[in-house]
Amino acid sequence: MVAAALVMDVFLGDPRWFPHPVRFIGWFAGVAEEKCRSIFRDPGRAGAAVVFSVLLATVLCGAAVIHGAGWLSPLAGNVCSVILLYFCLAGKDLAAHSRAVYQALDADDLDAARGRVGMIVGRDTSVLGCRGVIRACVESVAENTVDGITAPLFWAVMIGPLGALVYKSINTMDSMFGYRDERYADFGRIAARLDDAANFLPARLTGLFMVAAACLLGLRCADSWRVFRRDRLNHASPNAGHAEAAVAGALGIRLGGDGVYYGRLVRKPDLGIDVLKPEPGLILKANSLMTATTVLFVIVLFAARVGVSLLFFKT
Repeated sequence: MVAAALVMDVFLGDPRWFPHPVRFIGWFAGVAEEKCRSIFRDPGRAGAAVVFSVLLATVLCGAAVIHGAGWLSPLAGNVCSVILLYFCLAGKDLAAHSRAVYQALDADDLDAARGRVGMIVGRDTSVLGCRGVIRACVESVAENTVDGITAPLFWAVMIGPLGALVYKSINTMDSMFGYRDERYADFGRIAARLDDAANFLPARLTGLFMVAAACLLGLRCADSWRVFRRDRLNHASPNAGHAEAAVAGALGIRLGGDGVYYGRLVRKPDLGIDVLKPEPGLILKANSLMTATTVLFVIVLFAARVGVSLLFFKT
């Protein structure tokens, strides 16, 4: 099922015309926010109610689709499982968005590059120069490799397609409510903490596999390992720094640093090394790292699951 879902993502990506379950989850979370804020005066309780409602709806709807189709026939159940898992993956779209940034930079169109990278990052890209655009794009590829590929795959292999769908609902709520501003500081706290917990193992595994991928691709393997160990915790997020540090070392550049978010300067630690100057081709190398990491991740997870299954079967 995982292999089939990955193949579908490679060839189909995310068709905008198709009703996407994750977009429905986002719509439902928005409606739930409005209703729960009107019921609970305390923002923390309202946020907790939204998280509970969204997770419950995701589990019930996902289970109904999978088991309802399985009741018709095992094949229909498997097909629905594959489709749901496919919707949880975003590898092709991430690669396409980052490649579009590269193409704009390669054509010396900085304004277009700023606009395109602004579609995949949260910072203000209008003030970025060429190197800033490259760094922002590479950071996005590294961080979203976890959110859009390895974490859904991890929970799919561990639990099944429903696990991947629940993960995406958690990740969607974090992207909507996980801000530290006045509106969401209390309301989104549970969603943010739940996302941190769901990404804890996948993020750390992804960082390790990115180091291994750097070795396979002939990139700066030793630097990737060194920077991963040194800088992976130099991030406001407990999880985002692992993949970013590994990629920064593999490419020989520095990521992180200060950025403007919603009109406010946010100071962040640096990750990486100043060996090479950021140039557009590094975006393509970051995409190659993402692809190689995904392949390694799937192979090792499957091997581990088969090994555990055989162990329990023998006992």
